[in-house]
Amino acid sequence: MGMTKKVPAYVTGVSSFCPGCGHGIVVRLIAEVVEEMGLKQYDAICALAVGCCCLVNSLMTIDRIGCPHGRAAAGASGIKRCRPDKLVFTYQGDGDAIAIGFSETVYAAQRNEKITSIIINNNVYGMTGGQASPTTLVGQKTSTTPSGRALETNGPPVDIMKHLVQFDSVAYLARGSVHDAKNVMATKKYLRKAFDIQMAEGGYGCVEILSPCPTNWHMVPKDALAWIAAEVINSYPLGEIKIGGEPK
Repeated sequence: MGMTKKVPAYVTGVSSFCPGCGHGIVVRLIAEVVEEMGLKQYDAICALAVGCCCLVNSLMTIDRIGCPHGRAAAGASGIKRCRPDKLVFTYQGDGDAIAIGFSETVYAAQRNEKITSIIINNNVYGMTGGQASPTTLVGQKTSTTPSGRALETNGPPVDIMKHLVQFDSVAYLARGSVHDAKNVMATKKYLRKAFDIQMAEGGYGCVEILSPCPTNWHMVPKDALAWIAAEVINSYPLGEIKIGGEPK
């Protein structure tokens, strides 16, 4: 039998996420990175968004604060200005960060706040019933687009990286995924690099992570992972997008 890696110190091991959801994987990656950086749980502060991200409250023991819907980047900015020695990051869904919180996300980057935005992109509003979000794919069926997102009425999906990359001061941008083991490990590297850059006072960073939502995609978990590989990454290409102010 192979050895099972122990649960990171800053994860309780109790999850309320739906079966097959990618949030649990991302939370574990964050906890592993913080632990591997040698930080204590009180050396890191998470600004939690509204939505499925709220469920992290019972899963992660890193210091955290709940923010009003869409305001995680603003909350994190204030925390970092007060406690510049701490690792400060947001944990948000695509609806929170790219819909109601779009301006907060963009202006945190524009101001070069020394925080890291972590955006979980599952193409829908997960907690409230699977409604279409800004990142819903063209043709994707949701509870508010039962016939599929239509380009002529809903417009194209919003690629947040294309908005953030325009700011010269932004230090790091990357998009990862958790649909297979290779990409889970790549995403962990992106998180570590973003956190290292922040702690070196390198500036604003954002890691967007593609994640399955089997419940609201109406798929079994295996099919949800395959759909990311076959469809989602075509609209949201993976990889590092900007490092140290230079687009990749």
